[in-house]
Amino acid sequence: MTADPAGAGLLAESLTFSYRRGADVVLDAITHAFPSGGLTVVTGPSGIGKSTLLYVLAQLLRPVSGKVLWNGTDLTARSDRDRSRWRASTASFVFQDAMLDLSRTVLDNVCEGAVYAGLPRAEARERGMDLLARFGVDHRARHRPGEISGGQAQRVGLCRALLTEPRVVFGDEPTGNLDHDSRDLVWEALMDHAAAGAAVVVATHDETLAAAADHRLVLNPATAAVPRGKEDAP
Repeated sequence: MTADPAGAGLLAESLTFSYRRGADVVLDAITHAFPSGGLTVVTGPSGIGKSTLLYVLAQLLRPVSGKVLWNGTDLTARSDRDRSRWRASTASFVFQDAMLDLSRTVLDNVCEGAVYAGLPRAEARERGMDLLARFGVDHRARHRPGEISGGQAQRVGLCRALLTEPRVVFGDEPTGNLDHDSRDLVWEALMDHAAAGAAVVVATHDETLAAAADHRLVLNPATAAVPRGKEDAP
């Protein structure tokens, strides 16, 4: 993966979201930059909208108002098909519970997004095995998700997310259910991917990890979104 131009990345402009008309606003006029080449953590109390913000940024949910820009291009103005293509070619997700398909092997789970990203099957499987080896789970490649531990499953989910060398990675509490060693391994991989030029955005409750991030966005009930932390303007 080559680095994006300086100043590139995701930008939320006045994002507002609610799940249905007349319902409480979950995100209220949030404006914040999520630069390439850095890991941004989103923190705040449970239920404040951290996961929702990630889903809106990832174009899985449409905002009520506002924009999400990628390298200056307004993603929210695009068709559903174009937004799906952007996700397939540019972004990936790491979930708290790995979200693996129990009917498929570990390697098949890692490679499942390759077809949507246009990656040839043989190359995808080679990359997949390399990633599984990097994170110490290559010996589980032919096992089903039900036959591996939770920590191993999360490493597999990380391999899946990194397979296509995405320029944007979203993590929704990706270390929440992990032991200390697995937590550190996943976090270091996300930090390394950001250092290689990607925009990495992670929702977390872990203050130890949040303190090590490049940037932080704090969501709270009183102000909807208060940016703070390294290089973030108030």
